[in-house]
Amino acid sequence: MKTCLVVEDSKVIRVIAAKALQEMNFNAIEAENGEVALAQCQKSLPDFILLDWILPVKDGISFMADFKKLPGSEKVPVIFCTSRNDPKDIQTALDAGAWEYIMKPFDSEILRLKLMQTGLL
Repeated sequence: MKTCLVVEDSKVIRVIAAKALQEMNFNAIEAENGEVALAQCQKSLPDFILLDWILPVKDGISFMADFKKLPGSEKVPVIFCTSRNDPKDIQTALDAGAWEYIMKPFDSEILRLKLMQTGLL
């Protein structure tokens, strides 16, 4: 079973995302900010990451800069999931290393489509 690290400061959104991922046969682990997520990745890389941009302690872009320094991180798809919808923000996330970008609010069907596009489903 593939593992997804859900990095999101909203507990409600983490639970919704984790439930949707579990219904697609993924194991979902959670982190409430980029610092906690980075510590988890240093212990063990997930198969992919669902990452919010606006986070306390370490935001999504800062997380990406540190995450990309970890051995093997280049093989881990990162999907940004954020309320930031400016085309410049999307480009910034892609330039930081994101494979895909989902805008909030999202539903499980949008998530499924993005996972298919990245080859995870």
